[in-house]
Amino acid sequence: MSPVCGRLSAVDIDAFTAVHSKEWERLSELARRRRLDGAEADELVRLYQAVATHLSTVRSAAPDPAVVSRLSELLVRARAKIAGSHEPSWRGVVRFAVVTAPAALYRIRWWTHAITAGALLVAVIAGVNVATDPEALRAMGTPSEQERYVNEAFAAYYDPGAEFAGLVWLNNFKIAWQCIGGGITGIYPLFVLWQNSVAVGSIGGMMAAHGELDTFLTLITPHGLLELTAIFVAGAAGLRLFWSWVDPGPLKRSTSLAREGRALVTAAVTLMVTLGVSGLIEGFVTGSSMFWWLKIVIGAIALAAFWAYVYVLGGRAVRDGETGDLSADEAGAYAVTAG
Repeated sequence: MSPVCGRLSAVDIDAFTAVHSKEWERLSELARRRRLDGAEADELVRLYQAVATHLSTVRSAAPDPAVVSRLSELLVRARAKIAGSHEPSWRGVVRFAVVTAPAALYRIRWWTHAITAGALLVAVIAGVNVATDPEALRAMGTPSEQERYVNEAFAAYYDPGAEFAGLVWLNNFKIAWQCIGGGITGIYPLFVLWQNSVAVGSIGGMMAAHGELDTFLTLITPHGLLELTAIFVAGAAGLRLFWSWVDPGPLKRSTSLAREGRALVTAAVTLMVTLGVSGLIEGFVTGSSMFWWLKIVIGAIALAAFWAYVYVLGGRAVRDGETGDLSADEAGAYAVTAG
């Protein structure tokens, strides 16, 4: 039976290691060298391919954690040596944009939809409460303060311009990062989402109580469609991280948490761009002199484009086996678990 192609038993792994250890040591030596001549470069590629086959065999036949870790780390170093600075950087950027990022968002789509529904329900309840309960309305401020906010401050807030767009982006990303960074707790993202939902709903309720609900909706909808969705995605990503620790499936908790953490960073980078787009809409569309219906159409198109990106590109990527995590070589070594 060939030690490479055949099935390995737990006993055979020591023999397998003994047979191929010289190849592994040679690959490690070549990967550490600063310069290689032509023959050595060819040998590096040949050994990289051979060791990749060895790793595949060990993983499928006798998944010894120590050997898998050793070979994974070795292949990461060798791959970096082979790629060097000649691998086009734009290839990685494009792959991230059209494969990795949408896959990460697609995997948490149902979490996002559930959070969206829950947050909207909380906002509506808070708004109805303020609009119909005199005590709740009084808690929003004195009558003169409410009049000033409803008639002046709310609309005046949306001051068109790049500076305003930048400030909006920074503020929204802070909120998103609170959901992401506190995700491991399982509680903090819910607290942040609750606070924001109650605040938005209460303001809407106050505007409704003063007969300005239409003003509220026409000013918050253009940018709010994409902006709030991004916040809900951040909450979903944070809670998904928490759940990967609660229910890791066949993986060790540390492995599950690490994989989901890397996918969460992917989602965070994507949300930076998404919130940048919503900030531009808020900075240049919401407070502009455009027709109100045109502003809402622009916001709706932005939201539709986001979900098309998630469902079309993300769905295709996930069906091809992508998870939003790094590739096996990029992620490095990991502990093998049964199951």
